[in-house]
Amino acid sequence: MSEHYFNPVEEQMSADELKALQNTRLKKIVEHTQKGCSYFNERYKAAGIDYRDFKGLDDLDKLPFMSKLDFREQYPDKMCCVPKNTIAEMHMSSGSTGTPVVMLYTLNDIQQWAECMARCYTMAGVNPGDVVQITPGLGLFNGGFGCFHGARKAGCFIVPTGPGNTARQIKLAQDFKTRAMVCVVSYCTRIMEMLDEMKSSLPDLKIGIFGAETFSPAMKQKISDGMDIEVFDIYGMTETGGIGTLGQDCHAHNGTHVWEDHYIVEVLDPATHKPVPDGQLGELVVTSITREAIPVIRFRTGDLTSVLSREKCQCGRSHVRLTPICGRLDDMIIIKGVNIFPSQIEHSLMKIPGVLPQYQIYVDDVHGVKELYIKVEALPGVTGHQVCKQLREDLGFTPGGDVFAPGTLPRQEGKAKRVFYRKDGVDL
Repeated sequence: MSEHYFNPVEEQMSADELKALQNTRLKKIVEHTQKGCSYFNERYKAAGIDYRDFKGLDDLDKLPFMSKLDFREQYPDKMCCVPKNTIAEMHMSSGSTGTPVVMLYTLNDIQQWAECMARCYTMAGVNPGDVVQITPGLGLFNGGFGCFHGARKAGCFIVPTGPGNTARQIKLAQDFKTRAMVCVVSYCTRIMEMLDEMKSSLPDLKIGIFGAETFSPAMKQKISDGMDIEVFDIYGMTETGGIGTLGQDCHAHNGTHVWEDHYIVEVLDPATHKPVPDGQLGELVVTSITREAIPVIRFRTGDLTSVLSREKCQCGRSHVRLTPICGRLDDMIIIKGVNIFPSQIEHSLMKIPGVLPQYQIYVDDVHGVKELYIKVEALPGVTGHQVCKQLREDLGFTPGGDVFAPGTLPRQEGKAKRVFYRKDGVDL
């Protein structure tokens, strides 16, 4: 293992080598899913797909799409492509309502997950023996276990705190000299608050790896400045196998490196399902080509991104780079004819000196007319006029809202709820 790469051979493959590997692995995964699971077999037959005639990447667009709905309809294990006695582990989505999205893992799947996460740690500058503090929960939600599997593979000293008990988080980080911390974005803001209340710091912490929530550039800068750390944006989801499976940014912070030897990504027009030109925003569609239990085939993530570059990065990695996720199709808010994503609002708020990272967005439907109302915490001296002025400049209209004193808005120990909906004054 080199200083900068966990797997230097695969992380620096040429474009031609990657394409050839993807082609071979795509053919194998189509055969594996068609032979191993009636769900996939029926879908392929309906689309006229037979693995014996499948041409690999040239036939990729012939494969049917998957979505989160498929996982819910086939709950708990009807998409499993391996014998049940080979399943080693399961995790599921962090949502608390409705049928959960379940992901099953063979031992090989866990090793694949660990490989992807170990690459992310190494890319962020984590070295063998470094102390890594894992704040996502080590339970049904995939976050904590993915961080754990990857840190173990990367040879780190693991402090598996899980979420909550922020005072203890800080003490353990100080006592064990934590060098890298993995967090949900909004929970890091709580750690920052408590450090400020305690008039304390984490002098040994140098690396922050954040995921699970959309992460605006302004919030990244606020956390980087507030914690005096280098901030990395990690990407992955339950359906692809968990945190870190899709990739992360490197020290250049110029796009998310996707692990293309494990995943094929497409950026498509959500309406036509056709590829959009590089640089144009579209929906990310993912095909996993090395997972065994439940591979995803052309999975519509709902995440909006664009291809930033297919050229080799200055860090030396050759895999495609995507722009950071700017929002989700189902998160888009339309106010006064303007399409807005919560990340845009966050970015605008964080540009205002004195505004703190705690905010809430209310979408009010009053007799069929949608209005936007924003609550945000700020230091003394920040006025509602300043907030409205900045939002008007960035969004094109002026929402309603109020400025609140620090510590007065509700907190969550895990993933924050940012957007709330009301109809005629009643919470939905």
